Amino acid sequence: MHNFLKFRYFLLVLFILSCGETPKKKNQDNEAPPTEAPNETVRANDEKVILFFGNSLTAGYGLDTEQAFPALIQKRLDSLGFDYSAINSGLSGETTSAGLNRLNWVLDQRVDVFVLELGANDGLRGIPLEETRENLQKIIDLVHMKNPETKIVLAGMQIPPNMGETYTSQFRKIFPDLAQRNKVALIPFLLEGVAGNPALNLEDGIHPTAEGHKIVMENVWEVLANIIPSS
Repeated sequence: MHNFLKFRYFLLVLFILSCGETPKKKNQDNEAPPTEAPNETVRANDEKVILFFGNSLTAGYGLDTEQAFPALIQKRLDSLGFDYSAINSGLSGETTSAGLNRLNWVLDQRVDVFVLELGANDGLRGIPLEETRENLQKIIDLVHMKNPETKIVLAGMQIPPNMGETYTSQFRKIFPDLAQRNKVALIPFLLEGVAGNPALNLEDGIHPTAEGHKIVMENVWEVLANIIPSS
């Protein structure tokens, strides 16, 4: 019963990522770039930039921006004396296609480390796997085309087996395969330790709480800490 309940919560987490619309965030058109960067904080020009590019998980749905994991990464960086600016560029409901469409606009600024957190919404909508893979590859290619020195971190994601075992397993493989092919760093599963745990989600039971984001931050930091010194 415990495993069944855990899976139900995991399914709900991923389902809300696919719809991307709540009483607090309605009528968002993710296919066109917004007029301003979402949750974006720009710092001094001499600081290096870590840009978090993703969906509602990156945006910090239901929380103050300061409670989302990109802001927690900023606090960690500051505490360690690293001269970096962490920029939150997350949009609820974002797919790989929508992310690709707004990428040129996002890359108008200098980016030293690019954390790519997209794909879950594709999987829940049953978008062909090859399309998701191709969009993620195009995002990686465009980031490197803009600046070959930019370090990329790819966040892995998993989906429940409602689309079938073959689709689910092949979807999960997209992220490590792309990371290996492009020689970029991989976060194995962004929601490790958070997905399926009601104590770490908001009252709706589907979005990480501030405490949940602290765990997500540690998942990200475990990989990011190895990237920063060489960026």
